[in-house]
Amino acid sequence: MSNCITWVGIDDSAKKLDVAFVFNQEENPREQFEVMNDPDGLGRFVKKLKAQRGEVRCVYEAGVCGYTLQRLLKKKGIPCDVVAPSLTPRRPGDRVKTNKRDARKLAKLYRAGELTSILVPNEQQEALRDFLRAREDSLEDLTRQRHRLSKFLLRNGMKYRTGKAWTKGHWGWLRTCHFDDPLKQEVLMQCRTTVEETQERLKTFDEKIEEIVKRPEYARLASYLMALRGVKALTALTIIAEAVDLKRYVSAPAMMSAIGIVPSEYSTGDSQRQGGITKTGNGHWRRVLIESAWHYRHSPVTSGALKQRRKNLPEEVVAIAEKADRRLHKKYVKIVNRGKRATVAAVAVARELAGFVWAIGQLA
Repeated sequence: MSNCITWVGIDDSAKKLDVAFVFNQEENPREQFEVMNDPDGLGRFVKKLKAQRGEVRCVYEAGVCGYTLQRLLKKKGIPCDVVAPSLTPRRPGDRVKTNKRDARKLAKLYRAGELTSILVPNEQQEALRDFLRAREDSLEDLTRQRHRLSKFLLRNGMKYRTGKAWTKGHWGWLRTCHFDDPLKQEVLMQCRTTVEETQERLKTFDEKIEEIVKRPEYARLASYLMALRGVKALTALTIIAEAVDLKRYVSAPAMMSAIGIVPSEYSTGDSQRQGGITKTGNGHWRRVLIESAWHYRHSPVTSGALKQRRKNLPEEVVAIAEKADRRLHKKYVKIVNRGKRATVAAVAVARELAGFVWAIGQLA
């Protein structure tokens, strides 16, 4: 029976896998069992999959366990898809959730074609993504640590009043701060040291990013993306790492939707209501696009640094970037002049900026 298909739904966790085998169009699983998520358990699981008659297709939801299982099954010649958990259909009235039920539901939905598969990055792509997210974590750590230090000083009547915080002058003032109480002085020293160490760690990340962006596998696309205003090495590499492959999106709107930067909508009958952006999909990618979009609030004057980034690039890439300069600045000004908040304008500009990113990605 060469046309037989066994649909395998897997609910994975760090300790074990809950598995359901659904054969062809049968309503109930033929088998449901647990497998320990360790080398021995996975080895037995692979043998059991290979012992099934006909074709075997596996599926599980993306989660904290990553892509280790998918890569193992792929290496053994067993098809396995990883799907987006946020897009898995759920019944509003279903109030019972167990691992076994989830595995059975995944197998049936996979058979029905109701699941949305994600593109699994290779190990090199995942390493770049992890590196950039670690840098993002360090930046968040630095923000928290700076807040702790400044609020500690403020509670004790110390505030820097002669300029902006975290400038050279501010650091000079911080080093003159002193408490007579030894415990408070120890807190000050520890907080100050922690901020300095995190700043150094962030600096190390940034130096490494400048090296990575020049590697042959990233240099061409990164240089194209850096023709856009507000897109430098960090943003370009983040887009490359999170997108994996810009050409996999069939259109710019499809990419905008995947980033979660399109308006939400609830329409029924003659009623139509749009809300804020959906915020589904890749939040890291969405964040860097919105950060870049703020640069378009300024008049489209090409700076010396931007001219240097656009030097020696193909004419079609530069033409797309120059079109973005004019169009996105005009859009930002138009939205603000209508009385909308600047933050709303920046998000709207970021949505169109995603379209220009997609267009450049098709040329690389």
